[in-house]
Amino acid sequence: MGKYEVKQINNLLNFDFDSLVKQSKEDGFRFVERLVNDYKNGSNTFNHFGECLFGVFNEEGLLVAIGGLNKDPFSNEHSIGRLRRFYVNKAYRRNGIGSLLVKRIIEKAKKYYKIMVLHTDTEQADKFYTSMGFLKENLYPNSSHYMEF
Repeated sequence: MGKYEVKQINNLLNFDFDSLVKQSKEDGFRFVERLVNDYKNGSNTFNHFGECLFGVFNEEGLLVAIGGLNKDPFSNEHSIGRLRRFYVNKAYRRNGIGSLLVKRIIEKAKKYYKIMVLHTDTEQADKFYTSMGFLKENLYPNSSHYMEF
């Protein structure tokens, strides 16, 4: 499928994310739209200590996947990070792009957290995250999966 580059996104508004928002809404997911809205209103810009936002770009520089890391907003524990707003363009799935992005986020999370959690309610995502080493248990608030470092 070509060559891809994972880059940290310091300002989401500098990128064209309309196609990801549109496609995710067509898939029945609103979290990419929430990512953009929260970014625009300043409620979550992934710029606090231990937080980051990454994108995967194709050879033409098009944003084809996105995912972020926040301190878990559902926990008072500072040692828990949360994988958030993770989405891969349909045309780019099952090509290792999601794995590439999750690995980069895990790499970053290990520097700041002891545990990373996430929430998903789809079977496809469950299989993906467990294949990446996450355990499926809701031990942490509003989460379906976790990984200890």
